Amino acid sequence: MPPVPDFIYLASQSPRRSQLLDQLGVRHALLLADADEDTESLEVQLRSEAPKTYVQRVTALKLQAAQQRLVRRNLLPAPILCADTTVALGRSIFGKPEDAEDAKRMLHALSNRPHRVMTAIAIGWGDQYAVACSESWVTFAEWSEADIEAYVASGEPMGKAGAYAVQGRAAAYIAHISGSYSGIMGLPLFETAQALRSLGLCL
Repeated sequence: MPPVPDFIYLASQSPRRSQLLDQLGVRHALLLADADEDTESLEVQLRSEAPKTYVQRVTALKLQAAQQRLVRRNLLPAPILCADTTVALGRSIFGKPEDAEDAKRMLHALSNRPHRVMTAIAIGWGDQYAVACSESWVTFAEWSEADIEAYVASGEPMGKAGAYAVQGRAAAYIAHISGSYSGIMGLPLFETAQALRSLGLCL
């Protein structure tokens, strides 16, 4: 294994994950999917699949796709970090809303009820791998119909697991959090730092 370079690839288009890596002081370059890559199919849930199993499987698939992308583009080898976040109410998985009505459905279901937020990470460096999964609990206060309408109209729920962003306007309705705030945002910093160190990357 060659010496670990002083940067990693982040295979995610989430600006939040990039910002969180900046917070750790980890130099990184984006390794985004090609326009013709079918990334949506990676997130299809299997029948009766448990939320934690789902998020870990999807993250592993994302890493595999990113590793192939790196080779295809003949880029400088470096560790690749992938992550996936899912919201679960019981065994029901709430991914990214398909449209405004889907976002409203999710927020109604999550209103005044505790739910889990799981973020899995996977880092690949040559034939070495480091994986982890952060699990947190979030409890919303009750959302009124007007609250939900206004929040969805803001556009913030779109592209977010569970139809909300903990660091955005939804924070006004979060009564309690237990676990990793950064994990709820999309990249658990403690687990990520541990995983990077395990592969020899100094932070």
